[in-house]
Amino acid sequence: MNTATGTRFLIPVVVFVGLVVAVVGSLGAPLITAVAQQYDVSLAAAQWTLTIALLSGALATPLLGRLGSGPRRRTVVLAALGVGVAGSVLTVIPLPFALLLIGRAGQGVGLSLTPLMMATARDHLDEAQSGSTIALLSVASTAGIGVGYPLAGLLTDLAGIRAAYALGLVVTVAALGAAIVVLPQAPARSSARVDVRGAVLLTVALLALLLVISQTTLWRQHATAAAAVLVVSLLLLAVWAVLEARTVKPLVDVRLLRHPAVAAANLAMLTGGVGMYLLLSLITRYVQTPTTFGLDTFQAGLVLVPFSLLGFTAGKLAPRLRTKLSARTLLAASTTVVLAAFLLFALARGHLAEPVIAMSILGFGVGAFSAAMPAVILAVTPKAETASAMSVNQVVRSVGFSIGSALGGLILASHTTNVFPRESGYTTAAWTGAVITVATLLTIASLKSRFARR
Repeated sequence: MNTATGTRFLIPVVVFVGLVVAVVGSLGAPLITAVAQQYDVSLAAAQWTLTIALLSGALATPLLGRLGSGPRRRTVVLAALGVGVAGSVLTVIPLPFALLLIGRAGQGVGLSLTPLMMATARDHLDEAQSGSTIALLSVASTAGIGVGYPLAGLLTDLAGIRAAYALGLVVTVAALGAAIVVLPQAPARSSARVDVRGAVLLTVALLALLLVISQTTLWRQHATAAAAVLVVSLLLLAVWAVLEARTVKPLVDVRLLRHPAVAAANLAMLTGGVGMYLLLSLITRYVQTPTTFGLDTFQAGLVLVPFSLLGFTAGKLAPRLRTKLSARTLLAASTTVVLAAFLLFALARGHLAEPVIAMSILGFGVGAFSAAMPAVILAVTPKAETASAMSVNQVVRSVGFSIGSALGGLILASHTTNVFPRESGYTTAAWTGAVITVATLLTIASLKSRFARR
């Protein structure tokens, strides 16, 4: 394909790839009950069809981010999509449950591609196009969840879980084909060397961290052991950071992370991710509870449609708003919108319309927040380090989402009698999320004004 044609199709293709990996990564959530029934396993075991995809994505992100920073980015992207296709095949074929988990892990590798798509946009598009495309990619990686949920629920209700997983196979093959045709070679630069020691240490630390914060049962039944694993994982991350700072060719350039703007942005992503995913999971669970509205999987998925629609709308508006507002102001405004969604859910949820409105407000806030975040980080990041820097932000977001999910589960579990949580549990969780969101606002306020615009 010639350069002009490739450039014309580059924007839709990179956004399509970002959307596909988000949709496929989210396929595990609405299918958990169906998987438990199909494979005759417990709900806790079926939950791993979601957890293992998130884990593999978080573990692959920094490694592929570093590999994709060199001249072989196209090869790295195609290989990751190939792994996703192979994993999708394993989920469609009727095989034992263990192979289904391996397939979901393969699909999860695709979650690491969003930073590489951002690096591609930054290298091959002009400043205005790359800014808007990166913003859309950031939104797609979150708002795409709202696309996967209702589709997976509908297909499962109509034709079983194989049909839902077949959707993942079809769109992943389509993404691979589009990438083969359109994705350009990265600009000539020195090859990226992988810091094997750093990669192994980070993998172990992240694996321990994400596992312990995602297992609410462990925290309820063995809180001391869970706390010990958490402390060890954080210590390993600290050791990793020290070693990376002393490594000539590190997996992640931690010197960038020490920059005040990047550090504050990643901290805001962590706390913001906790709050955003906490409310997302609260509303999704609340509308499905028989003691409230008792929606089925497909109906609950439809509640997420406004989340995605308004998220993408905010992502499209963000570049225009950036001409009038600083990235910091846009981050603060979007976080305030998320806070409004928390307050609405905490104070009013007696009618179905109220949780739906709260989910819609949340979607707009998440979309604007996601679109503004890259501008803060990339303002002080060299082009060659785009994939690596955004990979770290992606991992931070994954950790925040995991904490938010686990926190919601722990709070609701402490307010559960018999089977379902009491209303007080949802209220407590909502106010907890509101406090976390206020903390995010304070973190954003610490961003230096000189990074306001770019």
